[in-house]
Amino acid sequence: MKLLIQRVLSASVTVDEETVGSIGKGLLVFVGVSGEDTRETADKYLKKLLALRIFEDAAGKTNLSLADVKGELLLVSQFTLYADCRKGNRPGFFKAGAPDMARELYEYMIRQARRVVPVVECGRFGADMKVSLVNDGPFTILLDETLFS
Repeated sequence: MKLLIQRVLSASVTVDEETVGSIGKGLLVFVGVSGEDTRETADKYLKKLLALRIFEDAAGKTNLSLADVKGELLLVSQFTLYADCRKGNRPGFFKAGAPDMARELYEYMIRQARRVVPVVECGRFGADMKVSLVNDGPFTILLDETLFS
């Protein structure tokens, strides 16, 4: 699994000119699922994501979590996080999870996040999405398989 996390002041996702997800201050998270991921993997990544202290406190230190700032969460599926560009100029995606399995894990993460985060929005799996954001910082973090190695 890979999570590309962006701290945002606002973010939204549109599909066919319809807004399907929109948040204010919080985290925009692009979710990449590999063929080896399980619900246990998703649980570990979600736990880490929600515990990250990447919002600034009154002293300007990144010391607050999403819950501490009453932030919102926008989860967007993105298989291209598994692009392999080592050979040639056309990326390969052989490590990305099969669509049915990836969709199940992505939707599972959304359900689990909604159990603890008051505002959780999402993109539409497999759709051609347009993502808009105002990055706060900018502040971007990649959580990948090295996280639990």
